[in-house]
Amino acid sequence: MKFIASQYHPPDERLAIILSLPQDTSHEGKSGVDILYTQVLEQAFHGMDQDYYLHFKLVVGVVLLVFHPLSIKAISDLLKKHSTQSRIYSTLRALHSLLLVPDNMNDPVQIFHKSFPDFLMDPERCTDIQFCVDPSFYHRVILLLCFNVMKGELKKNICNLDNYTPLSKVEDLPARRAAYIGDALEYACRFWTTHLIKTIGGILIIEEVQKEIDEFFTTCLLFWVEVLSLMGNLDIGVYALNDIQQWYMLVSCI
Repeated sequence: MKFIASQYHPPDERLAIILSLPQDTSHEGKSGVDILYTQVLEQAFHGMDQDYYLHFKLVVGVVLLVFHPLSIKAISDLLKKHSTQSRIYSTLRALHSLLLVPDNMNDPVQIFHKSFPDFLMDPERCTDIQFCVDPSFYHRVILLLCFNVMKGELKKNICNLDNYTPLSKVEDLPARRAAYIGDALEYACRFWTTHLIKTIGGILIIEEVQKEIDEFFTTCLLFWVEVLSLMGNLDIGVYALNDIQQWYMLVSCI
């Protein structure tokens, strides 16, 4: 219904696309919506160049694979030089029938139904390589983006608190977290190791990630713990260390 009711297209043309789909039942069950999803994607991005498809997969890969929904602003802050808020909004807005894309850049982008990410991340269902999203590859991409954000923004006393002030006494702590930490850095601090354990690859990928982990623990460890404490998520650090240990055990077998 959202596909047909698009404000950017004549509804009779969109309805005609739906009616032109095959009427057989060979795609019932697991892939019952695959043809429709393919039509939506092809209609939204027909004739785009290769750079646009790479940008599409980067942005949509982030939306599909993050462990907590992010706003367009937060996605832009995470991607930094790779994209802008307006370009991200334009890309996602073309998928308004598949994603909830708010006009407010600070509201989270939501997935309407799990069948859409399931479709895009299964190469046997999404057979067009322009759209298919490789989960392992983009978990690594998000992991590296998290490292970049943390290395660039983590610092001592990030919220500019007075020395020796208990957090329980800081009345404007939520406002300080929003102003000095922000959603992108908060996400990176909370979830980077969750993306780590989803990152599998060859020796070059493993070496790249190991180098990032070593640099992170050398330069950012205490600042990361400070941010977790400010967010009330200090326990995440314990689980994160377990994730890192699991990842090292996993890659040692490769």
